[in-house]
This record gives sequence, structure tokens and C-alpha cells, in this order.
Amino acid sequence: MCESHQEGHEHDHHHGPELANNARPEDFRVVVTGKGGVGKTSLTALLARSLARQSWRVLALDADPQMNLPYALGLPTERARALVPLSENADYVEEKTGARPGQGWGLFFRLNPDVDDVVERFGVVAPDTVRLLVMGNTVQPAAGCLCPENALLAAVVNAIALRQDEAILMDTQAGFEHFGRALARGFRHAVVVTDTTFNGLQVALHAARLASELDIGGIHLVINSVREAADFERTLERLQAAGDFPFDSIHSLPYDESLRRCEPSIAPLIEDPTCTIAGPLEALIGTLTRHRTDEAGMAAGQGSVRRPSTLQVYEKTEETVSCVS
Repeated sequence: MCESHQEGHEHDHHHGPELANNARPEDFRVVVTGKGGVGKTSLTALLARSLARQSWRVLALDADPQMNLPYALGLPTERARALVPLSENADYVEEKTGARPGQGWGLFFRLNPDVDDVVERFGVVAPDTVRLLVMGNTVQPAAGCLCPENALLAAVVNAIALRQDEAILMDTQAGFEHFGRALARGFRHAVVVTDTTFNGLQVALHAARLASELDIGGIHLVINSVREAADFERTLERLQAAGDFPFDSIHSLPYDESLRRCEPSIAPLIEDPTCTIAGPLEALIGTLTRHRTDEAGMAAGQGSVRRPSTLQVYEKTEETVSCVS
């Protein structure tokens, strides 16, 4: 890892054979989801800045209504608070769709607006030169699903999926059905985050099934804040009892008190390669860059990828499982 990366610091990005397993950045399209409070935003930030320090160009999308990703990435508080999410940028919504949000029912607007300029106009540079785009809430109260801001956000997901030489991570709320099949056409992986609680796992399973219905090629489970091996084993038993969803890989991230102390920013952790999360985080990145999915099926937004059972992943693919000793 680089020893010193300040906000806005420019450093060379390479996309040749030096990337892990010759992985192409445009193959790295990852949506991160899970129950609130399980650490999905922190994980998104850790992945984004770790990839950037490995010479990837990274675009991080904040599609969680809580909009905490700017803080997790380490953006100064004043700048983070000043960010206006796309869903609330009424001028841009009107410019692109032809209708202004909140003007009432019966609006006529463009369902497929041209938003190729969105990152250049509204993306901000976070530490380690991670590019950040805050999307905001996907459904406004009482607005229904068919509204100008939702049409805009769906178009943004489509447009971003076509960007070249860029790894893309999207932090989202537990359900991403509002984006419809835009995700299936552009995102290669879903990283579903849970803690060791029963409720966290139930939400994770719901999100995993939604991802499967959208035919996202790789679906991976991250069990976060694991204090001891018994917690990890107990969560696997609950997973099996709930129907044993066939995740492509299962990972464990240890509980780290320093993450709680430094929140909301993950900067102190990314600066400390000796922290307990470093090794498991690299294992997850390795899995996401190695895993190959059925690209033809994903390009068409249809078809499913046959996955091994959860226990097969755990027993037979040891390098994809980071257990706590």
C-alpha cells in the first residue's frame, strides 16, 4: 500500500498485467448491500480505497439514503455535508428528464435520459483519488416508483456500467429492487454483508435472493464483526437452517475495536496494514477479481449462473474464506 495518500493526491493508475490475475477494471462492478448497521458502508469504503492504492481507478456510488459513504471514505465533514444527491438535484433531473421532481401525478418525462456527463459534473474526488458520486434516495415518500428522479437514477446505473477502465462499487440499502434490471445489465457481483445476528442474516438472505432474481453473476456473503470462530460457525449453521443459499463465496471479517473508535472514516484502518481486517479484506478483493461469471448471460440481463452450495464453498475453497483463529 502507498504510505501517504492525501485527498486529491494524484498518482499513476495502471490497468495492465500488474492487476491481480489480469483482471480488467470494467469487470469489477460490485454492489454492496445488507441490513443497516452491519458495516456495509465501511466495507465499501475499505474496498474502494484499497483498490485505489493498488493502482485501480475507482468510482464509488452512494445509493444509500443515509448517505454515509462520503464520511467513511474520509471526505472532510464540511465537504460531505455540502454534497447534494442526484435525486434531490431538481435542476439536473429536469434538465435530463424534462420534468421537475415533486410536480405531481401525470408528468410526462423521458424514461431513458442521456446522463453520460453525470460523473464529470457531479463526481467529487475523495482520498486516494477515489471518485465519489452521491445518488441519494431511490424512492421519495408518496411519489411512487415511476417518477423523474427514479428514471434518472436508473439511467445513471446503466450509463455507469458502460464506463471503461474503472472499477465501480455501489453502496446501497438492503433492497435494490428499485433499480430493476439495470443492475443485472451492469453489475458483476453482489457483496451481501451481515453481522452474526439472526436479524442481520435474515436481511442478508433476502438481499441475496433479490440479487439472484436479477441474475447478478456472483453473490458473496461477508460475515462482519466476528469476535471468535464460534460466531462464524454459528452463523453458517443459521444459514444452512434457513435454506443454505448457494453463495459463491463466504468471508469473515473480524471485529476490530479501532473501526469503532475511528468512525465514520475508515482512514486510520487503511493507513495501518497491520490491522486485523487487512488480510481478510485482501482475500475478498482476490475473490472478486478472480471470480469469472457468465458474461454473455449478464450482457443480456438473463440466465443464471450455477453456484456451489454454501458448505462446498466453505470446505473446498479455503482461500475464499477468511476465518478468525
